Amino acid sequence: MSIFVDQPAAALPDTPLTLDSIAKALEADTKVKLAGIDIDGLLRGKLISKKKFLSVAKDGFGFCSVVFGWDMHDLTYFRELKISNSENGYRDIVAKIDLSSFRRIPWEDNVPFFLVSFYDPDTDDRLSACSRGLLARMMEKVEEQGYGAMAGAEYEFYQFRAPPDDYPNKTTLNSSSTASFMQKNPPHALPHLTEGITGYSLTRPVHNQAWYYDVFTACERFSTNIEGWHTESGPGVFEAALEYGEIRDMADRAGLFKYVVKSVSSRHGITPCFMAKPQHGLPGNSGHMHVSIVDESGQNVFYRGDQDPNPPYADLAYVSDLGRHFLAGILSGLADVMPIVAPTINSYKRLVENFWAPVTVSWGLEHRAASVRLIAPPIAPPKATRFEIRVAGADANPFLVLAAIVGLGWRGVQKKLEIPIPPLGKGEDVGGASDQGERLAKSLGAATERMMRKGSVAREAFGDDFVEHFGGTREHEVRLWEETVTDWEVRRYMEMV
Repeated sequence: MSIFVDQPAAALPDTPLTLDSIAKALEADTKVKLAGIDIDGLLRGKLISKKKFLSVAKDGFGFCSVVFGWDMHDLTYFRELKISNSENGYRDIVAKIDLSSFRRIPWEDNVPFFLVSFYDPDTDDRLSACSRGLLARMMEKVEEQGYGAMAGAEYEFYQFRAPPDDYPNKTTLNSSSTASFMQKNPPHALPHLTEGITGYSLTRPVHNQAWYYDVFTACERFSTNIEGWHTESGPGVFEAALEYGEIRDMADRAGLFKYVVKSVSSRHGITPCFMAKPQHGLPGNSGHMHVSIVDESGQNVFYRGDQDPNPPYADLAYVSDLGRHFLAGILSGLADVMPIVAPTINSYKRLVENFWAPVTVSWGLEHRAASVRLIAPPIAPPKATRFEIRVAGADANPFLVLAAIVGLGWRGVQKKLEIPIPPLGKGEDVGGASDQGERLAKSLGAATERMMRKGSVAREAFGDDFVEHFGGTREHEVRLWEETVTDWEVRRYMEMV
């Protein structure tokens, strides 16, 4: 049964909230939910009273820095980081409320919701580890030159039926049932929502129709609108394409999308899994990101206009010089930022041959196995000219992935970099003899070591503080994996990143 039966959609203000209008907008409310994004892309937040909210709406409030000092299982890192450690008492950082992020949570009686960004309490600068702030910093470089960026996100993810557990008197099956089941059973014992591998099926969603439409409706009411929603290749696998939009708003919606799916699915006794490669031998879960640059009038500046009669490669005939430099920047730095776009041990199990997943630094016009798929005329309309980055899985932090794309691409524009490798032609295998691209890292350990050792591209694009912090978090995960291989894999699966 739908969770939205007889529940009308909450009306949102026609114009963005301001400090002067916020009290009026919340006059019928008594509480507010707030959340920020940690380094793994998980929401960390709390419910507060409206009185407290109104008192901190202008200047922000203290938030424990430990959310950047532990992993997604609340285990503190082996090598404590400068941002949060026992020596500084895991001090508070400043959480500033973004009034423009206002929404209401439709499956929680329309309680008001806001996102926050984190700031250093001493300098009032954006916190280096705050992925939302990192994307804003990358976009400032673009906007200083009079440009903006647009983005889209596509997520594939598995759905499992919440199995019964051993708790007495348990009458409701939800994601906690899945967690307790996973403590005693192997991952492959989880029951898939549907069986068989049937992409774009019109009949499979009917089997779980209330859940299927509730996810779509919840996204619409929570301002994380879905553009396309269908079954993918894999048992119980679905894919959602989120509406294309301004890149920072897109990152917000991509991050909140997982929150919507997890919350709504649990109410239906379903557990979604955004893990990159949940089960061996089956397709993985991608998190493809589409990016384009626009001018002040909103025109796509990756499109060249007239066809170039002498392009360096035929695939680039309709791509502008700025677009070519942007692509060169991505290609020249992609291997160095793999821990950002493939951030978990499991991420690298997805990046293998024969599953339409990239394994090299590669690109090509409408090439769906390359790291970067160019979408451009004559196949696509001019306004749709863009790059689809296909390395990231559904487990990646969307703020960091989009920040990496913008940071690397704009570095290419500023340095006027040239594309280092030819495109893959149709029918050419990624990683085959004709693929001149560098082989991407096969493990998080190798990727992290490269990023920390070389680091020139990452440090130049994102800054020393971010690279040191992020490298420290990945080092922790690699070491924990080496010490408790089986346990770590199961716990990752339980979390369903």
